[in-house]
Amino acid sequence: MKPSRPRRWIAAVATAAACACVAAMAMAQGVPATGAQAQAEPAAAPVAVRYLDLRRPEPIHGDAAAGKAKSEVCAACHGVTGTATTAIFPNLAGQRAEYLYWELVEYKRGAQPESPMTPLATGLSEQDMRDLAAYYASQQRQPAAQDPQATVDPTLAEAGRRLFLNGDPDKGIAPCQGCHGPEALGYPLAAQADGAHLSPYALYPALRGQQSTYLQSRLNAFQQGTLLDSTNDMIMHGVAQRLDAQTIESLAAWLSSLPP
Repeated sequence: MKPSRPRRWIAAVATAAACACVAAMAMAQGVPATGAQAQAEPAAAPVAVRYLDLRRPEPIHGDAAAGKAKSEVCAACHGVTGTATTAIFPNLAGQRAEYLYWELVEYKRGAQPESPMTPLATGLSEQDMRDLAAYYASQQRQPAAQDPQATVDPTLAEAGRRLFLNGDPDKGIAPCQGCHGPEALGYPLAAQADGAHLSPYALYPALRGQQSTYLQSRLNAFQQGTLLDSTNDMIMHGVAQRLDAQTIESLAAWLSSLPP
């Protein structure tokens, strides 16, 4: 099936949605103005940043062997090599180290106080988080652990596929592939650093073969605004507000059905 809009529209809508959301939330939270805005407006007094600005993160390096040795507790939920033991926990194998590291930082900051990850992350050192991120990033993706009683509704999954690839212009929903790639493996240029040796696209996670239950709970958290600790969270909050229960379920059904 051909996309309902040209590829340029897909890229433009995804970029515009991300930029507009981050800009609006950043201004509301007190991030200093930049570029033309800084020239047009008087300088404001510094404001303490209450969230993580992840628009241009540095590449993350860690010791994968050390991370494996530190991952014993993690294996209870995420499996020995990063494939979750049940569908409520995310697969970590094959995610980019940058994404995994900053997720741990958010938990350590207490962004999700009710999560079992919060007390576990609190005791991690900076090097621990880098090593764990490097270890799971080095592992090969495996099929998601699905409920043996569950079956994927092909009609629902097809709706999720169309939404992921094409979006829904009538509802203002940008195609998910604009950030997560056409194969749902993350942004295609995520590994490329910019001129300042930063990685602006490294924090868009791979979603292919992810656990369905986890995907739904994560999208619900973004939609409800219970997860707003970083600029990436703010982007997803803006996106998820335009989704309903059926579109969330359809996206999760299609993504979790894909081979890793």
